Amino acid sequence: MPAARPATAPAPAATATATATATATATATEPAHPLPTADLLLLAVSIAGISLSGPLISATAAPALAIAFWRNVMSVGVLGPYALLRHRAELRGIGRRALLLAIAAGALLAVHFALWMPSLRMTSVASATALVTTTPLWTILLMRLLGVRAPRMVWLGTGVAFAGVLVLTGVDLSLSPRALLGDALALGAGLAAAGYMLLGAEVRKTVSTTAYTLVCYATTAAGLLAICLVAGTPLAGWPAGVWWQIVLLMVAAQLLGHSLSNRVVRTLGPSITSTAILLETPGAALIAALWLGQWPPVAAYPAVVLILVGLVLVARGGRRTPRAATASRCGGSPGTSRRRSG
Repeated sequence: MPAARPATAPAPAATATATATATATATATEPAHPLPTADLLLLAVSIAGISLSGPLISATAAPALAIAFWRNVMSVGVLGPYALLRHRAELRGIGRRALLLAIAAGALLAVHFALWMPSLRMTSVASATALVTTTPLWTILLMRLLGVRAPRMVWLGTGVAFAGVLVLTGVDLSLSPRALLGDALALGAGLAAAGYMLLGAEVRKTVSTTAYTLVCYATTAAGLLAICLVAGTPLAGWPAGVWWQIVLLMVAAQLLGHSLSNRVVRTLGPSITSTAILLETPGAALIAALWLGQWPPVAAYPAVVLILVGLVLVARGGRRTPRAATASRCGGSPGTSRRRSG
């Protein structure tokens, strides 16, 4: 998933599922007192900002890879001055292992962007968003390979969500092979985001969120630059309106969307926050339908519902995972390391 400062927000679609990943690996401590109205409103703004991401990318008249590159470059530009001012000593003293892991996380984040953003041009926004939010499911499978056992409800949710994936990809195959390829790219983006989250959780045990995010974003920008150069993707030459759309994307999805969700998770709890963030899928689908005229086929709606129900079961089942047992097996969870890091 990080401090609540806007400039230290983690990366977009991967972070949209960061709290959901945390609930799949650690017990969530939900607030016993009434939920703060102000934080609920901030969470609503966060979901709105995140939901705007997919439709805005789809509507921006620039290559998807170029949008991904400039989005991360702008994020580094916002974060960099603050990080160099407040965390210069820490940046100089980052250990070799932590630095390599942060670079690896940034590389995976670049892969995530390189897969997900083009998928929005190949399949519907609703399908791409639903499939990329399967990051918690991939995280569970990866952690199972590392020896971490999940509760039965988590596996039940995983099965339900993947059933939804199969139904959705079948629907898109009936539309066109291009739509099916877009689905595959979105699924791959979710898998890359899972690896990014797990590596980031390990780094944040010893490195503050600000320092980690700067290294990660810089690596992501460099990786996307290399991909753009190899693919021959133009990085400029668009009208001013396109640049403003890219700026809006960074502000809405990162500075508002993910930063606010990371702020309210401390008071609302990861289970409530992660479950609410799942509203990104219907939110993005509604915005795409009203703004872009992208109405998903009727057969796709049950599939999206299955995916969302599965992710809710994963989030709820994750609350029953013994924190001590999980922490001892994997050295802490994304959720616990988020609280320790600054």
